[in-house]
Amino acid sequence: MGQTSDVTSDDHSERNRQWAATMEGFLADDVVRAHKNSVAAIEVLPASVAGTLPRVAREELIDASLAVGATPSHAAGSRVRAEEPDPYRTCFERDRDRILHSSSFRRLSGKTQVFVFPEDHMRTRLTHALEVAQVAVSVARAVGLNTALTEAIALGHDCGHGPGGHASEEALDPYVDGGFDHATWGANVSLLHLNLCVETLDGIRNHSWSRPAPSTPEGEVVSWADRIAYVCHDFEDAVSAGLVAADDLPAIVRDRCGSSRGEQLGTFIRAMITTTQTTGQIGMDPRTAEALASFRAFNYAAIYMRDASRRQAQRVVGMLRGLVEHYGAHPNLLPGDGAFSEDVASSSSALAQSVAYVAGMTDRFACRSAVTLLDWPIDQLPNGIDR
Repeated sequence: MGQTSDVTSDDHSERNRQWAATMEGFLADDVVRAHKNSVAAIEVLPASVAGTLPRVAREELIDASLAVGATPSHAAGSRVRAEEPDPYRTCFERDRDRILHSSSFRRLSGKTQVFVFPEDHMRTRLTHALEVAQVAVSVARAVGLNTALTEAIALGHDCGHGPGGHASEEALDPYVDGGFDHATWGANVSLLHLNLCVETLDGIRNHSWSRPAPSTPEGEVVSWADRIAYVCHDFEDAVSAGLVAADDLPAIVRDRCGSSRGEQLGTFIRAMITTTQTTGQIGMDPRTAEALASFRAFNYAAIYMRDASRRQAQRVVGMLRGLVEHYGAHPNLLPGDGAFSEDVASSSSALAQSVAYVAGMTDRFACRSAVTLLDWPIDQLPNGIDR
């Protein structure tokens, strides 16, 4: 028998009473405060300053601190659909907030980074995006770039990813003209309804190194930050999973960048800052870039392209294509308010909607749907760390 808890129902009741007592806050000097003993206060602005539109004043301060060539906040942020500017936030701060609150960003918590159904401490696509944002903003802040635009691009850069990691791109390729690319899909489909600024969408659309260069230096920083973040954290997760050992890291990486993720991130971030400040170009010195490339090549061989990963990818491809074909043949199963009732089964319109629906799924929802709709064998589902 284990020890019984010392917590009694009376203790719980007292805790509940204390919590309920804060329901309305605390009134003092005609202001409701969150804490009874709150003393937080600031100096009230003079009437002449207070009458200035807060956003405009902030934009002037922000833009005065930017490096020449950085993307300004004032008179920037063209949108497809014109909108009244926000009274407090810059256009790029508004974009960052819209992405943060979007369902596409939220669903990244259930999408694969490297491991399907990762263990507690492993990355998801969401935590990857957050780490990319940290790396990118660290560089942008140090070299005088627009941090709000940088963060918006970083948070949104993977919102176009399908379930099951990069295997989803192979799975959905046949159904999309020109192939399925998570970068363009994110900007052109997943986040389209948010009416983001063209600069933000450009950075998201072109963050992959195989795409054309982003049109802003902030977008270039995110391209580097993405690679820096995933190279470092994917290796750490693989070590945690027992797929590789810390000592397996190439000597060039250990010698130039260190053995821990903190050392490696610090090396790559400092290299970007120093190179950019010295040359004016967004990039990295050749010596550190060589170590980053060796690091990435090692990850490809030892983690991403190992036999178990290939088998996992094949399962993802088969499952997702099965779902697309099923929804395309049964468009009435797609969510909506009757918008698909006139679609002919397997028509191009129904198939396009099927791709969009499947691409937005989390790993778990895709697997459940395959079992329910396709009688997909459970032992043929992607199953996490398959060694």
